[in-house]
Amino acid sequence: MTGQPRFDVTVPPGGYAWWYVDALSDDGTTGLTIIGFIGSVFSPYYARARRRAAPLGVDPLEFCALNVALYRGRGKRWALTERSRASVLQSATTLAIGPSALSWDGTALRIEIDEVTVPFPARLQGTVTVHPESLAGRIVTLDREGLHRWQAIAPAARVEARFTHPQSSWSGTGYLDTNSGALALEDSFTGWTWSRAPVKDGTVVLYDVARRTGEAYTIALRYDRHGASDEFDAPPRSPLPRPGWGVARETRSESGHPARLLRTLEDTPFYARSVVRAQLLGEPVTAMHESLSLERFSAPWVQVLLPFRMPRVTRARRPAADSPAA
Repeated sequence: MTGQPRFDVTVPPGGYAWWYVDALSDDGTTGLTIIGFIGSVFSPYYARARRRAAPLGVDPLEFCALNVALYRGRGKRWALTERSRASVLQSATTLAIGPSALSWDGTALRIEIDEVTVPFPARLQGTVTVHPESLAGRIVTLDREGLHRWQAIAPAARVEARFTHPQSSWSGTGYLDTNSGALALEDSFTGWTWSRAPVKDGTVVLYDVARRTGEAYTIALRYDRHGASDEFDAPPRSPLPRPGWGVARETRSESGHPARLLRTLEDTPFYARSVVRAQLLGEPVTAMHESLSLERFSAPWVQVLLPFRMPRVTRARRPAADSPAA
């Protein structure tokens, strides 16, 4: 992984790569997350395939998906359809999955979305363009063995969203990163919390990883407006109320300034996405935040529920016709 998105990565058997975008509109009314997966880490189908065969026999390109979540007011649109290798095209600058595609032109990431929502089918269609303020090259290993890596590609960005279904146009602040790994997340971690927040001179990212060995690993990075980063002492942990499914939530905030939950965007049996208010580096910040329980994800009852939020299409669907990879 370099200081820009490259989609021609070779993902090892049983491994994964994903590219993550989030954004909040300038008026605070709309949120958005987009994740392009090769070897979809939260796929019940991929998890089952790894259980049934030696990991070296499982092709991650058979389990690809584009996850789009659009949060507006009290409602949301959610799409996550998994597709096989026959519906995927890769090049250095493009990842096309079925009718949708992510394309990098050297200065901006353009995401063409043409998906169907679940659990209630509806069209989710539009174009999202991510304009990085700078590009960052720092790669962080999340485990001692170096099998899982994370990189904030664009710690700060401007995002333009133009949806035709549902009709919506807005701009806001955003973020782009990537993760990759050589084996399943649940094999190495029991969970994590993560957040990113704009600050006066850049962006702060906090990452608290719970390794399966019992170790806790904390990343606290401040990125300046040129993409350079430096570590700082993470402030104390600050609890947040649990959402309806009961996933534990906490973040970090400076002493005397407890974190405050502003909005729960996603509440699932193993994952929660939220907008929180905290104090970092002496500034009040509004942060995008996530809590992940891989113990919950691995539970049989959760695996049974996942297909309702993540349908799988096995028939070939030609990737987006206007994508450079097609």
